[in-house]
Amino acid sequence: MNFPVLVTGGTGTLGRHVVPLLRDAGHPVRVLSRRGGPSGAGVEHVTADLSTGAGVEAAVCGTEIIMHLAGGQKGDDEATRTLVRAAQRAGVGHLVYISVIGADRVPLGWLHTKLAAEQAVAGSGLPWTTLRAAQFHDLVLSMVRGMAKLPVVPVPGGLRLQPVDARDVAERLVELALDKPAGQVPDLAGPTVYPMADLIRGYLRAAGKRRPLLPVRLPGKAGRAYRAGDNLTLHGADTGTRTWESFLDGLGL
Repeated sequence: MNFPVLVTGGTGTLGRHVVPLLRDAGHPVRVLSRRGGPSGAGVEHVTADLSTGAGVEAAVCGTEIIMHLAGGQKGDDEATRTLVRAAQRAGVGHLVYISVIGADRVPLGWLHTKLAAEQAVAGSGLPWTTLRAAQFHDLVLSMVRGMAKLPVVPVPGGLRLQPVDARDVAERLVELALDKPAGQVPDLAGPTVYPMADLIRGYLRAAGKRRPLLPVRLPGKAGRAYRAGDNLTLHGADTGTRTWESFLDGLGL
């Protein structure tokens, strides 16, 4: 019997790429979200809330693989613990989690919750796989688009990013989910490391905008961590194929 793959966050930036890839591989998919949605063509939408636990056990029941893609700026650790408890009771065969490069090195609150979520998955007693990825192109676009609305664009000095395309992450995650549990796997980052100023200039060129750039200093421990490149994986990481420039070209700005 081909059990459904449960995908949390299946309607988000990453999930929208993961779900069709699973379907193309011949797997029925169960998408967990707080709002639900119309089911069809091998995709079942179920309503559940990871923050309260409502509906989670029913959503997990009968699945063999869980891909935990849902996330936010807070509460990821508690949501993951809720999912883990339901998965333990259901005897799930493979729990796959997407985290963020630097979760164990950059002192920011939301990254602390990512690390705690990783630890909940690893300590669950279930077969598991965790992939840390760099910032998605979509997130970087949202950042620089907002910054470019200002008459003068602030540029955090020393900040470098290695953005990765969500499609590359989706492809890797589906490969991992349909393979044997592998524990902590190599990070996945984009093919190029960019100073923040270059990412902003690339967006401005693509959008046909002109803005002066103003260097600013990131304060505190987080600023030191970013300047040290603790949000990067420069060695021993897998890399995607799609660059920031090709992502921008595809948007047709």
